[in-house]
This record gives sequence, C-alpha cells and structure tokens, in this order.
Amino acid sequence: MKEFEEFLAKIDDPDHRDRTEKALQWVSEKFPQLKREVKWNQPMFTDHGTFIIAFSVAKKHLAVAPEQAGIEQFLEEIKQAGYDHTKQLVRMPWNQPIDYSLLEKMIAFNIKDKEDYSAFWRK
Repeated sequence: MKEFEEFLAKIDDPDHRDRTEKALQWVSEKFPQLKREVKWNQPMFTDHGTFIIAFSVAKKHLAVAPEQAGIEQFLEEIKQAGYDHTKQLVRMPWNQPIDYSLLEKMIAFNIKDKEDYSAFWRK
C-alpha cells in the first residue's frame, strides 16, 4: 500500500492512522482488482478509470465517499449503523467500529453499477 504511505504519515493521531490504514488495507485485500490512488489529497479506489470510493480523515470521524448513488442505495443501513451522512459521504466516528459489511456492499454496488461507465464521476 505504498500509494497511501504519504497520506497516512500525515495523520497525527496514531489510533486514527491505524484505523484508516486498516480500512484501506481491508479494501485492498477484499477488492484487489481496484486501483489504489491518491487524488485531491484523498486515498481512493478506482475501477477501469472510474471512481468507486474515497476516504478522508476528520477530527471526529473517518469519512467514506461512495458518491451520492452509493449513499442513497444504502441509506437505511447507514442510519442503522448509527452513522451520520451528507449527500456525498458517510461519517464513521472514531469511537465506533467500522461496519465492514456495509462498506463492502457500497463498494460492490459501485463496481457493478459503474461497470459500463466511462466517466470518472456519475453525472
């Protein structure tokens, strides 16, 4: 995961850095076909040149960005997990476990939904 080393090194809180690294490693292992990239200072995963999911770090949470369609598709599960969200990202608080089952569903949805998509972002 050398693509993410510089990003991870900038996370001051060791616990936040460790949790973020574990999440990125999990995605890399679960979806090895996805390309690891850093764009706009965010680690992200792409598939055939199209955006699948990105991560960012905030003081109180790890933000996961599956695009608006990924959030709308799993809105009830996001709420059930106790996560806050906006139109573009899900906030996974540092004091709660990461719901890897939900994360897997969002990624799998984006891969399938965008399999014939050629643009980076959905329009």
